[in-house]
Formats: sequence, structure tokens, C-alpha cells
Amino acid sequence: MNKKMNKKMNKKQLSEFRTLLQSQMSELLEDAGKTVSDMTEDNINFPDPTDRASLESGRNFELRIRDRERKLINKIREALERIDDESFGQCESCEEQIGTERLRARPVTTLCIDCKTEQERQEKIG
Repeated sequence: MNKKMNKKMNKKQLSEFRTLLQSQMSELLEDAGKTVSDMTEDNINFPDPTDRASLESGRNFELRIRDRERKLINKIREALERIDDESFGQCESCEEQIGTERLRARPVTTLCIDCKTEQERQEKIG
């Protein structure tokens, strides 16, 4: 079983995670801006249906990626709110502290590794 820490994060750790999250969000927002710019510039009229289909397929793929990134941006905002209200790093299921290694790997997580493992096991059963 994973050892859980009961003490809350200190201000230095919270600041480190805030910087990490803000950096990720800035990068995602910059990429989203480029996508919008690129798509508005790509108003090319292809007479060949195959070329047009290829362009549309590429656009759909890009939009699916951006949708996933939009959801990640929302999770980042929620994580920043948890930093503000000092609940960041606390598992929403068992209320124990989430390990800093896990948070460094996935700073938007809301579950400790034990609870996440159990959640995934339950999803496989159901």
C-alpha cells in the first residue's frame, strides 16, 4: 500500500505547483490561439473532393485535440482554485494528502494513487 502523508503542503510547494500549472495553462492557451489563427487562414477552396476531405479530417482531428486541451485548462483552473483555498493535494475521496511525486506527474489530479487505482478497478467491473 502507498504511504500517505498527513501534513499539508507548505507555501513553497504550493507556489511551485501554482507556477507549474500556470505555465501549462499559458502553453495550452497559446496553442489554442494558433489553431484559431491557422483555421481562419485555411479558407482554401479545393475543387477536388479528396483534398477537401483530407483538410476537413485534419481540422476535425485538431479540434478534438483542442477540446481535450480545453478540458485540461478547466482542470488546471480548478487546481489553482484548490491552491487558493488550501485544499490542493488533498484526495477528494479519502481526504489524505496526495503524494508530491503523483502531483508532479499530474498536478490536476484530485485522487491519491490508492483511490485512483480503486476507481479504475471499479470502472473495469462496471
